[in-house]
Amino acid sequence: MKRACILLAEGFEEVEALTPADYLRRAGIEVTLIGVTSSLVKGSHGIAVQTDAGIEALRREYDAVVLPGGMPGAKNLAENAEVRARIERQHREDKLIAAICAAPAVVLHGACDLLKGKKFTGYPGTEESVRGAIFVPERVVVDDTLITSRGPGTAGEFAIAIIAALENRDKANEVAQRALLKL
Repeated sequence: MKRACILLAEGFEEVEALTPADYLRRAGIEVTLIGVTSSLVKGSHGIAVQTDAGIEALRREYDAVVLPGGMPGAKNLAENAEVRARIERQHREDKLIAAICAAPAVVLHGACDLLKGKKFTGYPGTEESVRGAIFVPERVVVDDTLITSRGPGTAGEFAIAIIAALENRDKANEVAQRALLKL
């Protein structure tokens, strides 16, 4: 069974975290919601989410690390040394890293410097802070082991792209169809 973790810090964008959690679980992928700042993490719209584990769970092995955006959630992820170390390890091991909204620019580029020469997307305007990468104004962009997406309205497609990368396109299409997600 494939394993993914979704990192939640205060101010995360709820849709961008919970849609992937739901869809990945529908696909049979083991998902761990990791509370970076506490075990009960409040999103940018005031929705509090009880996590599955604390930051110590970053030491476990995951096939994918998922980074929701939202502010100040993305900034809080970027400022956490343990989060940065996990993302850098994931990258060194050629394992999947998926980031949406502000997270590609703030975390993958600003904090971890992983976008150089890579195609990426993100929330409109965030690309202006990214140098040395190739911005593609698509809803979801896959470049090798990096998956990036635009924002809350693309969370379903983002989750389906993660499933396709971890499992296969047939499983991803099956989940999309059952969820009535039009691709």
